Formats: sequence, structure tokens, C-alpha cells
Amino acid sequence: MYYYLITLAVVALDQLTKWIVVQNMEIGQKIEVIPGFLYWTSYRNDGAAWSILEGHMWFFYLITVVVIGIIIYIMQKYAKGKRLFSISLAFILGGAIGNFIDRVLHQEVVDFVQTVWGNYYFPIFNVADASLSVGVVLMLVYVFVDDRKTKGIK
Repeated sequence: MYYYLITLAVVALDQLTKWIVVQNMEIGQKIEVIPGFLYWTSYRNDGAAWSILEGHMWFFYLITVVVIGIIIYIMQKYAKGKRLFSISLAFILGGAIGNFIDRVLHQEVVDFVQTVWGNYYFPIFNVADASLSVGVVLMLVYVFVDDRKTKGIK
């Protein structure tokens, strides 16, 4: 059940950081954290990653409820005793819930982390988005390691 604590920690950190941004920054305001690389930039997104499907909030409600249900089911049925699998699902669940809370309460998601590499500005994201990404990477590692174990490869 430790994975639910990870989920709760992700949701709490996500909502706390978003609250701090909303309370202390104007939309569009940018604060340089690491010169030329990392900025806190107050932004609102009513779509998904990279602002795709903007304005289709009903779609996000439906998909997120289904995804949350599936993740909880998988956690209960298949992830017990599989530490990396459980942790990856916990990060994905925390990220999904964090952005779902924003969509339900505000009909938009608060984004604020902006990174820049040379002339490339990566899309602005938040803790929930980062958690989803970490969860997916951990899931890929789990699948790769589990596949090697199943095939008896060391």
C-alpha cells in the first residue's frame, strides 16, 4: 500500500506548487531560476500535453476517470509484490489525479516549469506532468527488466 503514499505525495506536491504559482505570479510572468535553462513561467492550459485538444474538457474528465479506475484496478490485481511496477503506477496515478483536480476545479491546468535548450523552448509543464513522465519511464524499465527475467536473460 506504500504506492498510495507515493500517489498522495505527488498530488500534494503538485497542488501545493500550483497554489504557490497562482497566489504569487501573474499569468505570463516569468522568473529565471537557472539562467538560460530553467524558468518558472505562470501559464494556464485547457488542453492536454502541448495544449492539444484545447477546450474539450468533457473528454479529459471522461478519459481521466477511466484511466484512474484502470490504474487502481491494476494496482490491486497485478502490481502487488512488484515494487517497480507499483511505483510506476503510483507516479502515473498521482499525475493523473493532480491535473484532474485542476480541470474539475478551474477548467484549466496550471503549468509553470519551463526549460530552454538553446533556441528550443520545451512546452511548459507542472509536477503532475513530470510525475506522469517519470511513471511512464519507470514502467518501461519494469517491462524491459521483467521481459529479460521471463526470458532468463541476465
